[in-house]
Amino acid sequence: MITGSKELIRDINSNLVLTQIVNHSPISRSAIAKKLGLTKATISAIVSDLLAKKLVVEIGSDDTSLGRKPILLSFNRKAGYAVSVDIGEQMISALITDLQGDERQLKQIATPSDARTLCSILIDLLHSMIDVIPERPYGVVGITLGIHGVTSDHIIQFTPYYDFSHCDLAKELEDAFHTTILLENEANLSVIGEKTFEYNYPNIANISVHSGVGLGILVNNTLYSGSKGYAGEIGHTIVDIDGKPCPCGNHGCLEQYVSERALLQDLALKKACKTMDFSTFAALYHKKDTDALEIMEQFVRYMSICVNNVLNMFNPDLIIINSHFTTLNPELIDRINKKLTSRINNYQKIAPSVLQDSSVLLGGISVTVRSFLGVDISMIH
Repeated sequence: MITGSKELIRDINSNLVLTQIVNHSPISRSAIAKKLGLTKATISAIVSDLLAKKLVVEIGSDDTSLGRKPILLSFNRKAGYAVSVDIGEQMISALITDLQGDERQLKQIATPSDARTLCSILIDLLHSMIDVIPERPYGVVGITLGIHGVTSDHIIQFTPYYDFSHCDLAKELEDAFHTTILLENEANLSVIGEKTFEYNYPNIANISVHSGVGLGILVNNTLYSGSKGYAGEIGHTIVDIDGKPCPCGNHGCLEQYVSERALLQDLALKKACKTMDFSTFAALYHKKDTDALEIMEQFVRYMSICVNNVLNMFNPDLIIINSHFTTLNPELIDRINKKLTSRINNYQKIAPSVLQDSSVLLGGISVTVRSFLGVDISMIH
């Protein structure tokens, strides 16, 4: 039983009502009252307040033959804008949407080679997008940044492939845009994006393979990030005790054998090239080039080890693999499945990412909107 001041109870009830509207639109006042066990008078008062705050809109009447048709309520997705940024090793992607993840505007720029300019370039990029959007009641309600590294309490703890030590990223963006700035690990945002927009499972492990290898973990619909945000650093589990050096300080870490960065470097060595990009690899793979086929086999072999370890550690309902390699060849999922021969593995599904490169950005939009509204978004259809 909830006890406390009238103001506290009213705030709790308002949150419950808004949660119902966000997750079950369109919905009537009477349906909300029935779901929450609150009086119709209480619901009406809360809805009136939400309408006045422009967080909720009335969209018409329910189709019913029984008496007076109830007016349906919907979350006002046009009350403001959410912003999400994926700061990758090679590319910075910024996305602005309405509060339901629609009306999307995307802009991408190359990540600067000089880390000292990263902060100012990021601010310029966001200004170029935010300064031209039409006015809405709440404007930009927040900005979430996807960091390819470890974050805790919206502070960057460790980034292996770029450096933010020269600036307080959250503070500089707050000063520039006067809105809430949230920092989160990119793999965590990726699993939130998949959960919110595609896969409605309570327990999900999302393996994100890019410059490194990260693991986003949802346990009973709740993100698990561990102490100081270091949970999910599956790329830094050791698969060869005398193996390749890693920026984390260890040797033989998984991401030195299965990440996109590592595999393209290996192919460059095989081809005696200084660099190798993914599009060149894809072209070679389609031509059945021997070296490219060996690289893909290495991906399958080490990703199978990764998936097996995740299954044994977390026993999720679903494992998602988000990788350009599985996007290039979806049949790799079947090849990985066939290598999982342990009799103690028990899972429902291994699947490729549906959102692919947009998973981090859409996860960031979800986090931004949740933070603004103070409600849990179950799934956006």
